[in-house]
Amino acid sequence: ENVAGHSRQGLRSLAIRYRSLSPGRVARVATDTFIPPETLSMPGYSLVSSPTLYPGQTVCAGVAADPGNASLVQCRLYLRAYGANDELVTTYGPEAVLEPGAAREFTWRIGDTGGAPIAKVGVEVKAERQADGTVYLDYLTWAGAPDVKLAKPDWGGTMWWRAWVNGVDQFNPGRGHHYRLIQNHGRGLLIQGARDWTDYQVSVTITPHLIEAAGLGARVQGMRRYYALLLCRDGKARLVKALDGEVVLAEVGMPVKFDTTYELSLKVAGQQIQGWVDGQMLFDIRDPDRPLDGGGVALLCEEGRITAGAVTVSGARH
Repeated sequence: ENVAGHSRQGLRSLAIRYRSLSPGRVARVATDTFIPPETLSMPGYSLVSSPTLYPGQTVCAGVAADPGNASLVQCRLYLRAYGANDELVTTYGPEAVLEPGAAREFTWRIGDTGGAPIAKVGVEVKAERQADGTVYLDYLTWAGAPDVKLAKPDWGGTMWWRAWVNGVDQFNPGRGHHYRLIQNHGRGLLIQGARDWTDYQVSVTITPHLIEAAGLGARVQGMRRYYALLLCRDGKARLVKALDGEVVLAEVGMPVKFDTTYELSLKVAGQQIQGWVDGQMLFDIRDPDRPLDGGGVALLCEEGRITAGAVTVSGARH
């Protein structure tokens, strides 16, 4: 699996050349979308990142067989994800048989991976008979909002929680819940997602324990750039925007009971931001002043402890 012609998101303009490729053998080219296996045990500082490809997003690719190929070739898309015991599991997408000189465009909406973070995506080539040849990959890229449940999977492994960028004092998978966060001073964020996520809805259940504030973030671009729905110790629910400081976009009175579970949901679509607590819409506003136009999701904890269930993200429309 060679990584070549790498672009910001995907692969572009490269040739997959094979020599004496016999039936039963394959040639592959792929791009990493998460922490590569060879960096899992880096000495010193570890690699911290979130995947760039998620279930619900659509992968598009364009391939063409060289006119001088001696025989037909079979092309298909594939991905590899970290499954049980952090071992890579392969999933195959659409495929096509290409005659010499033929071209094909692929579209593949990524299905549920069962909580396994996607590590790479690429193209696989098989020859009908032993021959030399070339297949040209014009592009391989992806777009769209995810449709994903970010949760502790049933099988063992660590990569599912390494997909979260840890910006809190303590982060542990808990018993009876998926996430346990502790922040001793200030506000901490547990972040996952990609900058190209734009319009979507994110939901979670949280249980606050002696916190100043706790909540859910959307279009998160860093520790101090995000929208967030917060439950605050002073008896307010707030919709805030962090960008060159923090501004309260809206607030309502809402006493917060510790050790009580709340269902939070935050929807961003264009400049429109909506927030719900326990199924009741509390906020429905527009933010035309330097709006944040994309980013991932986050759990927020300010000076206290929270536990949280699965985080679900799905596409939203204007």
